[in-house]
Amino acid sequence: MSDDSGNDEVEVKRVFIGAGCNRVVNNVSWGACGLVSFGAQNAVAIFCPKSAQILTTLPGHKASVNCTQWLPSSKFAFKAKQIERHYLLSGDADGSIILWEFSLVDKKWRQMLQLPKSHKKGVTCISGIMVSQADAIFASSSSDGLVHIWELVLLSAPGGDVKLSCLESLSVGSKSMVALSLAELPGSLGHIVLAMGGLDNKVHLYCGERTGKFVHACELKGHTDWIRSLDFSHPVCTDGEADIILLVSSSQDKGIRIWKMAPRGSLANTQDAKEISLASYIKGPVVVAGSFSYQISLESLIIGHEDWVYSVEWHPPSSSLTEELACHQPLSILSASMDKTMMIWKPEKTTGIWMNVVTVGELSHCALGFYGGHWSPDGDSILAHGYGGSFHLWRNVVTDKDNWQPQKVPSGHFAAVTDLGWARSGDYMLSVSRDQTTRIFASWKNEASPADEGFWHEIARPQVHGHDINCATIIKGKGNHRIVSGADEKVARVFEASLSFLKTLNHATSQRCGFPEDLQVDVQILGANMSALGLSQKPIYVNAAHESPDRNGNVGMDTIESIPDAVPVVLTEPPIEDILSWHTLWPESHKLYGHGNELFSLCSDHEGKLVVSSCKAQSAAVAEIWLWQVGSWKAVGCLQSHSLTVTQMEFSHDDNLLLAVSRDRQFSVFTIKRTGDEISYNLLARQEAHKRIIWACSWNPYGHEFATGSRDKTVKIWAVDKENTVKQISSLPQFSSSVTALSWVGVDRQRNRGLLAVGMETGLIELWNLSVTRTDDGSIKAPAPAVAARFDPFICHVSTVNRLAWRNAEKHEDSRSVQLASCGADHCVRLFEIIVD
Repeated sequence: MSDDSGNDEVEVKRVFIGAGCNRVVNNVSWGACGLVSFGAQNAVAIFCPKSAQILTTLPGHKASVNCTQWLPSSKFAFKAKQIERHYLLSGDADGSIILWEFSLVDKKWRQMLQLPKSHKKGVTCISGIMVSQADAIFASSSSDGLVHIWELVLLSAPGGDVKLSCLESLSVGSKSMVALSLAELPGSLGHIVLAMGGLDNKVHLYCGERTGKFVHACELKGHTDWIRSLDFSHPVCTDGEADIILLVSSSQDKGIRIWKMAPRGSLANTQDAKEISLASYIKGPVVVAGSFSYQISLESLIIGHEDWVYSVEWHPPSSSLTEELACHQPLSILSASMDKTMMIWKPEKTTGIWMNVVTVGELSHCALGFYGGHWSPDGDSILAHGYGGSFHLWRNVVTDKDNWQPQKVPSGHFAAVTDLGWARSGDYMLSVSRDQTTRIFASWKNEASPADEGFWHEIARPQVHGHDINCATIIKGKGNHRIVSGADEKVARVFEASLSFLKTLNHATSQRCGFPEDLQVDVQILGANMSALGLSQKPIYVNAAHESPDRNGNVGMDTIESIPDAVPVVLTEPPIEDILSWHTLWPESHKLYGHGNELFSLCSDHEGKLVVSSCKAQSAAVAEIWLWQVGSWKAVGCLQSHSLTVTQMEFSHDDNLLLAVSRDRQFSVFTIKRTGDEISYNLLARQEAHKRIIWACSWNPYGHEFATGSRDKTVKIWAVDKENTVKQISSLPQFSSSVTALSWVGVDRQRNRGLLAVGMETGLIELWNLSVTRTDDGSIKAPAPAVAARFDPFICHVSTVNRLAWRNAEKHEDSRSVQLASCGADHCVRLFEIIVD
């Protein structure tokens, strides 16, 4: 990516995105192109199931994305063989719907248009069909009580446009619709049937022509709770003719129903003397479309799930060999439920009774149920998305048998990511979030080609907590990996890496990890168990790991009294969600008591001897900064300077100075002196620096200069001079929005030159060239900062950047490439590579 400032000295590449899925139904869609779309806060994220990597996020929505729908979806993959441009629809909680275009040739995305007559309230479902290779019809439902039906004509010219028209708007009253499905009626050219279901427990059918005018045809009754999902099959062949279509519906009543639509008169022909289906007894309503009429009957009632069934989907058809656009519809249904399972159902050959042939997912202690399930275009993989914002993918590894094995998927936080930091070795980054988890991401080396950097994956979840986590710091001293985290509670918690994590990290980094081998002998804790209330994590010792735990015959698995034991193991490949959420916890070693309110900010010095913490504060007494000694974990000082919450703190690179910035618009600089175990500290300077809250600060790695960034949209550069006074030496031009994150990295020690990364409330990130000259007479000069790069919005966050952190700044001085990690309110953790000329 070349920046748009006319200055090409810095190139920015996207390396990794970690994000969880918004926890709503209808959020995920699997396209005929093989890619999966989902909403991650206000962005539409796209991931590739083959590489288990999120490829991009699409900015444009102003509210949380509720639903996505590919055109063509996996259901129409047989029609998409020659299509070079695929389209994606996304709807959000404000009622906006955006159409995106994806070119298969150059893998580029572009936003085509925002639908003009969108909804007044949140979009609940979008469902579409490809009528031909250049024509699609789709419907959108919303909690505003309207269902819109649209036609989209894809113009063939390269880079061409699309023609969009609204065919019909249907008012469904106060009980809104949350599930939709469209199909072409067999035998009747140009007639479309729309099924919708929602809060009134009925399935409503509307018929219309391609030109519009949809009329209410009938209601299908039977479900006793909200309809959650509907899906029409492609025409099913009977007597060699494709003349019936099947509609499957699922509900919060835990049941699945299959309805048959057959042209009038053909119902008796399909019955065999031996085989009398349920349909011949239960005749439903008749649907009239033009000169054609269709008899509807209940084909089957499927009961097997123990909780709400959130989604049902027909197996994608395989294309016919004889005719390009004909297809064979397999009789197979995938259902996903809040009972933590996905099931595949097929009719028995002899009786025609629908049976459950495959069940996956029942071992997930933590999944808390599935919001939806989807087939891959070829039908050999199934994907679920769960309550914890997580994906679960299974692939059938044996062609002619059912042997479904879990596969790697992308993962990430499902709420705002509040803080982020790098391990001292630079081998992994750690992020914490309001989703109450701490996660570790690392690049997993390919053993076949060790030179390859490898894809990034989540490799551990050290803390799964009962409170939203606001801050964390990785202690960078010698010895074991340690983290301290602070949450919406008055206690900071210290965690030590487990032996299973240290060995896993060795696998991930192909034995080039930065900790001594003999440390593994000292670490006697294999892992940790979850506590009943999600607070303290109890250690599992190496010796105790060989004893077989009594699981009480698996009774009361998920009750507070009995939670199944974790089984920490050394991972030889990136773990799936089940292992991450249960078996990769770190043991908690200490609690740090002292603050009067919820923890807000943490930081540690570069030697790994001190940790400082601050909490939310409305008064000077509560806004103290506490100093903790690493190891003994004693409080060794309370720094008083501010009257409101201290938002960020950072030690200078020689650890002699501590900088703090606050909501009270002031910064403070403290001197820190160490004599043996004694710590002495002194307030060097306090100054009102900005007109609004100061959110961020960062030291120059080569000296005693620092930057502050504020809600007043400014960044100012300050220096501590020889007389130990602080003065402003420079400022950046005003930004377009609040500055919320800063991080300074050195690129040339000789000339004291560096790059300052600036993150904003809009999600955008910029890099600025900074250099400082100190002369012998004590004067400090700083040339006007110049912009080095403005990141393309397509690779940035879509809402507030909460933290920026450079990887291993000290080790990369010879290299022309540095890496920048960022996290934000859009639930994303991102990693960029910056190539400096």
